[in-house]
Amino acid sequence: MSTRGAWFLSVFFLALLGVLGVVAWIAYAKLPKVHGKADAPVIGVPAGALDYASTPAYAGPHPRMMSRPPEYFPFPISIGEVGPVETLFTGPSKYPFFCGRNAITDKQPLVDNQAKEGVPIFALGPDGKKTKEVIGYSRDCSHATEVTYFYRSTTDGSFYYLHEARNDIDKVTVNGRQVDFIVRVETGTINRHHYAIAALRGDGETAEKPNASNWNRRLIYQFRGGVGIGWRQGNLSKGDVTTRRMDQLARGYAIVYSTANQTRNHYNLWLAEDTARRLKKQFQALYGEPMYTVGIGGSGGAIQQYILAQNAPGLLDAAIPLYSYPDMVTQTIYAFDCEPLEYFFDVLDTNNPRWQDVEERQRIQGLAANPEADSRFKLITLAAGLFDGRYRGRPSGATECVEGWRGLVPLVNNPNFVHFFKSFSGDLPDRVHWTHWENLRQFYGAAENGYANTTWDNEGVQYGLKALVDGEISIDNFLKINAAIGGWKAPQNQSQEKLWFLNGGLFPVRLSVWSEQNLNMGTLASPAKRSRADLEAIKGIYRSGHVFLGDVEIPIIDMRHYLDEEPDMHHSSASFSTRERIRRARGHADNQLIWMSHKDYNPLDDALDLVDRWMQNIINDPAKGVVGNRPEDASDQCFDSEGNVLASGSDVWNGDWNRQSKGKCMREYPAHSTSRQVAGAPVTDDIFKCALQPVERALAKGVYGSHTEEISGRLDDLRRIFPTGVCNYNEQDLARPREQLIPKGVPVRIAGHLIDPDYRQGKLLQEASVGEEEMQPVSVPSESMPDE
Repeated sequence: MSTRGAWFLSVFFLALLGVLGVVAWIAYAKLPKVHGKADAPVIGVPAGALDYASTPAYAGPHPRMMSRPPEYFPFPISIGEVGPVETLFTGPSKYPFFCGRNAITDKQPLVDNQAKEGVPIFALGPDGKKTKEVIGYSRDCSHATEVTYFYRSTTDGSFYYLHEARNDIDKVTVNGRQVDFIVRVETGTINRHHYAIAALRGDGETAEKPNASNWNRRLIYQFRGGVGIGWRQGNLSKGDVTTRRMDQLARGYAIVYSTANQTRNHYNLWLAEDTARRLKKQFQALYGEPMYTVGIGGSGGAIQQYILAQNAPGLLDAAIPLYSYPDMVTQTIYAFDCEPLEYFFDVLDTNNPRWQDVEERQRIQGLAANPEADSRFKLITLAAGLFDGRYRGRPSGATECVEGWRGLVPLVNNPNFVHFFKSFSGDLPDRVHWTHWENLRQFYGAAENGYANTTWDNEGVQYGLKALVDGEISIDNFLKINAAIGGWKAPQNQSQEKLWFLNGGLFPVRLSVWSEQNLNMGTLASPAKRSRADLEAIKGIYRSGHVFLGDVEIPIIDMRHYLDEEPDMHHSSASFSTRERIRRARGHADNQLIWMSHKDYNPLDDALDLVDRWMQNIINDPAKGVVGNRPEDASDQCFDSEGNVLASGSDVWNGDWNRQSKGKCMREYPAHSTSRQVAGAPVTDDIFKCALQPVERALAKGVYGSHTEEISGRLDDLRRIFPTGVCNYNEQDLARPREQLIPKGVPVRIAGHLIDPDYRQGKLLQEASVGEEEMQPVSVPSESMPDE
């Protein structure tokens, strides 16, 4: 080769390496990250904390029917004192427990032991900065209660420490008079989690004695979302209760929030309730009883509102769930289908050109797909394709399965995987079973092998059944998909994830975004084995109140931006799943409104105003109940990007989910479904363990529609794929407890008044009389609408 040719070749390879570097770096910037090594990682845990003994699933009463123990802690927590560590009724503290940060005070947690349990605490030097000298350890991450004052500046509308004010304190009008926009923010710890209380500074108050003169007597309980599996405290910043709730503070609302009410940290809703009760006691001891308490929060924050309204009437008087789901655990039913299906489309059936169109995948997955959307995994897939042929030729666009759920299944389900493992030292990360199931083992129970039981089951699920019946896929496609899709391996048989840049190298030998090493996959010749859930675990999680049954009495405005086109994990159909559960439990859902808007408009203030009128009506005439006091103009509605109401009324959200002609809002913002609804499950999406029927019976009942005769010719294939039978969704969940978990007729307390519950049994009884053979199966948000 000539010198000139060699020079050109060198330049080419250098350029190629440069391009690869840029692609890899951009891809890296878009991926979730492993948390960096903590300055003070958890060193050790109390004796016995990681002894994984078998334990039965929860068999006690539903929380709605439980009496809570009397409070023993003497609220209020005074400045300089520490709040309660052990919970009131949730159970003993779990370890390891990693301390978060209170960015408002920026102080270390308090020393509580010298036995090297928890995180090390360092001595401070003369300059107030940490030295390398360890003075003790903090097992429970407690902080003394402190008060900080912030003001909003007229220069940029941001909040600053009050001592930094330079004649730029903004003004607001509350209770009919103009006052300085100065906010008292109290922080500390309750139940080992950070808490914050924010309210406008009152007349002549001191930090020790707040004054409620500028409070409008309405309390907002702030909830936040995310996917968390426990073992950490979470972080607190001034923005959690000031910037995030600036508009409401300016109107005189008080705000309370705890990191125990952010599901990014955990999904133990007993702990969420336990902490909320205590935080409200702290608030009331300082400011007095609120006229009412309204919840606000999105995603997991919406789930908490629905569950707490069901389990603990009186804790919240009204709710504004944003980007809602009914609950977390039934989300796993369809979310866990995503990676097996994506692996089938991407790898096992990669030569089938139809899967190059993401909208074709939607026919099976149900969840939204958009061929025009720009996937956040696009660049890393391009880079990975240089080393692994499975990543080449991926379709353009994005599915919700990838954009919304990729990476979350391992977090919830893989005992070997956690993204914040660097917060723990030595062999601690290897000794913990890092799953949601483990964190709630008191409800799920645990097997003899020490691993917590799980509720995920797909035995008998016929993926793509509706697509087959509607003629959208062939019988060959239908059988091939169902033979390939097995299930997730048992926890004790799972291995570490292989996610590039998350816990792998820059150039991994093997990369898997699908976690196929933890899947059971098969072929038509050798169908995969499906997953079977532990039935007692399902019963336990039902009885524990972690499943939303729909029994809620309070005013609810279920509100979301329409994000299906993104496609975002906060799909709009979840609101209708929730509505149908409410209607099924109570005979109606007239206490729940569904508002949906373009993502450029946030109707939260409108919702707060409506809630206020609704609550005032209830307070003035409690005998009329919740629905009887609903304002006449309160209805379902949808908004455009400018805030104009596109349509409102009782029929605007009609659609396939309730077997009605599509209403005006549904036509504007169409809802999708889920993989289990496509497989024949109801819109409630709450069948963990379906009743099984022989494939011959399913054929005789016409489950396959006009394809019955062709399917009967493939009966041997069906029997091999479904040796125990196929789902009969006309029957209820086999593992749902048969007893009535929430007896009807018990009054609930709203805004201090006992309200007779509104059940309309006639309609339900009429529906229940329909025979089985006559029934037919039913087929990370923008901050402008707060919260995760």
